[in-house]
Amino acid sequence: CLGKVIGGGLPVGAYGGRRDIMEMVAPAGPMYQAGTLSGNPLAMTAGIKTMERLKQPGTYEHLDKITGKLINGILEAGKDAGHAVCGGYISGMFGLFFCEGPVTCFSDATKSDTAKFAKWHRAMLEKGIYLAPSQYEAGFTGLKHTEEDIDRTIAAAKEVFAML
Repeated sequence: CLGKVIGGGLPVGAYGGRRDIMEMVAPAGPMYQAGTLSGNPLAMTAGIKTMERLKQPGTYEHLDKITGKLINGILEAGKDAGHAVCGGYISGMFGLFFCEGPVTCFSDATKSDTAKFAKWHRAMLEKGIYLAPSQYEAGFTGLKHTEEDIDRTIAAAKEVFAML
């Protein structure tokens, strides 16, 4: 997973270790290491550009704002329609479970209504909203997501929750 972060969403090989071990790897040391995705120029460029974008003022504030609006809007829509839903977020990552909650561990998550989530997910797809296909996966917002995108997603969630 760290490789995808380093590659700005593209696959790349990455590893690290103590200084004494890393100094054994070429060009500093005698051990040669290579791999299909190691140092891939496209992924490295994407990673550098991602890091440059993340350093810009307001980046994390934007992610926090839209992610909070998204998950809180989805949860409100679900509860207003009478469904047991819970979830949370941090920065650009969110989670949603079809149970009373809170979900603080895997055991809590297993109490979720995965069949209802699957129906909800399929109906959201039909509305053009693409989310992680399992409630055991995290969802992510991105810097290109707008307030309008979030509003459209919440509106679709309200319609779908009303149909379940």
